[in-house]
Amino acid sequence: MTLKQTLRILTFSMVAMFFANTVDAAFPIKKAVDTETVINADQPSTAAATDAGGQSQIIALILCLLVGGLGIHRFYLGYMWQGVVQLLTGGGLGIWALIDLIRIITGDLTPKGGSYGETF
Repeated sequence: MTLKQTLRILTFSMVAMFFANTVDAAFPIKKAVDTETVINADQPSTAAATDAGGQSQIIALILCLLVGGLGIHRFYLGYMWQGVVQLLTGGGLGIWALIDLIRIITGDLTPKGGSYGETF
């Protein structure tokens, strides 16, 4: 398999993954909602981490340090489209990845759903 074929397959996979997360059905779908939430008083930190989405600032930082040029940290934080663009541009030739590293350290780059479940 050549490099061109590999890149074509990888690009197609990322685009398909992006559209799989954003496409809505043409008909209404009823989502089941759990109306009762039981919170155990012995484990308040687990409930807080679950409410915040569960993404860890430490894991985001490690991903950005190790594979920041591929944009894997953006996928982890829920920013699929920006992850695809970073993947295709090599993290903006490393500049975008460096900016993201600084933003993760300062806490400015948060998960798409809100805030981190675990911080430093």
